[in-house]
Amino acid sequence: MTEVADPRPLAAVLVSALAMCLIIASYRYPNVRESWSVVAALAKFGIILSMLPGVMDGTVYEWSLADSLGVEFLAGIDFVLRADPLGLLFALLASFLWIFTSFYAAGYMRGLDEHAQTRFFASFAASLSTAIGIAFSGNLVTIFLFYELLSLVTYPLVAHNEDNEARIAGRKYLAYTFFGGGVFLLAGTVLVYWLNTGVGAEDPLAFEAGGMAALAEAAQVDPVFAQAAFYLLIAGFGVKAAVMPLHSWLADAMVAPTPVSGLLHAVAVVKSGAFGVARVILEVFGPGLIHDLPLNVPGVGEVGLNIPVAILAAFTLTAASIIALRKDHLKRRLAFSTTAQLSYIVLGLSMLHPLAILGALFHIPAHAFGKLTLFFCAGAVHVETHTDYVSEMAGIGKRMPLTMSAFAIGAAGMAGMPLIAGFVSKFYMLIGSGSVGGGYWLFATALIVSGILNIAYLWPVVYTAFFESEDRHDAKPLLEFPPGGKRESYFDDDAAVATDGGDRSDEKPESGQPQPADERDDETEAKGAGTPETVDDEEEPEYAVDKYPSDHTVPEDAETHDDHAEDHHDHGDHHHGGPPAGGWERHSPFTESTWLMIFPISVIAVGAVTLGVIPDYAVFLDLAMYIVEGVFGVDSFDELHGLSLEEAMEVIDE
Repeated sequence: MTEVADPRPLAAVLVSALAMCLIIASYRYPNVRESWSVVAALAKFGIILSMLPGVMDGTVYEWSLADSLGVEFLAGIDFVLRADPLGLLFALLASFLWIFTSFYAAGYMRGLDEHAQTRFFASFAASLSTAIGIAFSGNLVTIFLFYELLSLVTYPLVAHNEDNEARIAGRKYLAYTFFGGGVFLLAGTVLVYWLNTGVGAEDPLAFEAGGMAALAEAAQVDPVFAQAAFYLLIAGFGVKAAVMPLHSWLADAMVAPTPVSGLLHAVAVVKSGAFGVARVILEVFGPGLIHDLPLNVPGVGEVGLNIPVAILAAFTLTAASIIALRKDHLKRRLAFSTTAQLSYIVLGLSMLHPLAILGALFHIPAHAFGKLTLFFCAGAVHVETHTDYVSEMAGIGKRMPLTMSAFAIGAAGMAGMPLIAGFVSKFYMLIGSGSVGGGYWLFATALIVSGILNIAYLWPVVYTAFFESEDRHDAKPLLEFPPGGKRESYFDDDAAVATDGGDRSDEKPESGQPQPADERDDETEAKGAGTPETVDDEEEPEYAVDKYPSDHTVPEDAETHDDHAEDHHDHGDHHHGGPPAGGWERHSPFTESTWLMIFPISVIAVGAVTLGVIPDYAVFLDLAMYIVEGVFGVDSFDELHGLSLEEAMEVIDE
């Protein structure tokens, strides 16, 4: 590769930082303020896209503090931003999706007449600036700085509601990602620096395709410290990648507004963790060193450094999928789905086979398009109907046909169905695990089982929306009911016969809708989620939508937002979740919501299909192949087809 001094990596980082200042300055003019977000997103994407042809031709664009300003950042360590293939993959994805998220966020925040919108959009711009900084970091110190800064600038987004729930979630988020992940990452960075300087490396922390040559030499002298550095770095990035047991912050962070949950907690923040794991495996240690540096496990013998990481990832993607089955709150279900899907990436990388690595890298954009679609749909349903629980969505497909159709596309992608992006990435990972052979069949089994579980927890949402009606709602056992369902699963007001043939005339609940599952610690109490609740007509029940405004409903003290009342979209059916009296009103795809939300949902859903139908023409797959070629040192990816893991390692050694 040819390194070229170029300011564009720095410009890509700074453009949204400049937008943050303009957003704050335009706080009196909402249209101008939100326009800055769109303009900055387009400019950022344009700058990054302009580097794509050169990077695909072998050019690395680099900006260095020492070379540009003659300033030494730290003793022997430079502050470097460089656009290489791996960094461009992440940066191109985040910048492209920010364009459409800017429109969606405007529609969402206006639709709910949210407070502190200037702070929200400013923090959003700052978050994208730091995410691109992570993508273009040229060494471990630079990525550490942006990694920690990302946690700080996203805190106001997580705690946006400003209630106890949001503050607790924000503190937990910082404790895990800023303090916990930061400490692990810093410790691993220090160890790598010490190991590499011990063998006289000139640039001891710079990333190298295929791994740091100095670190491979140092590992022969101090293998235990090299192993410790590897696991510390994986743990540091694994916090944001939500690998169990470091995952619980992600579900709690769902109290944030849905645009935050979508782009930052399904793309930028969590993907920064998965991206960091990719840097460690591919450009710090390298597959060859990880494979050749065995770990002595008492009672087991020698195993590769990658095996514990792969086992933990396989456990995470299976366990998180099982947990998602029991979540009735849609965004929390999607949060645990994200936990599982991120571990697909970690598992593919840790298997070390070129095909599995290709699948893992392509799953970064595949998951981003699919999961962003799902979160966008969940947010649109909330804004328009104030419905957040799957058990309250019977028949909602006629109220929001386009939104729920897009949800079906995103769900199919997450489950790995053909013609959607998720199928391509998971197919490569399955082929890669099969090519390794031996005990790696366990990882292939985990991929298949998790795919089945993905269908189990996402299909009921689609089925409930399109194939059920408000008065004949089957509460799925997979959602919140005991195995086998309950006798009142189906309910017909005009019939006194239960679905099991028994007489139910004396057990008819006064409310035809099941009580939403409680997502807090008392979720499994005897009173149980999903138990029909008798409601006094004179006393309106308290729903979660009343408690957490930005994630669930319009604040009840609406007078505090009177100055924006004229901008608030009148949906005609503002109620506290579930179908209104008389059932859902039928809408066309063009009238179900505002164009600010319909447009991004449609584009991202089409993108998920495009990546699945014509992956060979999608730039992300080409970039992923180019990255793998650089890691294994081959001129064409075709040279890696049909190789076993041992043969692939021999290619690296050559």
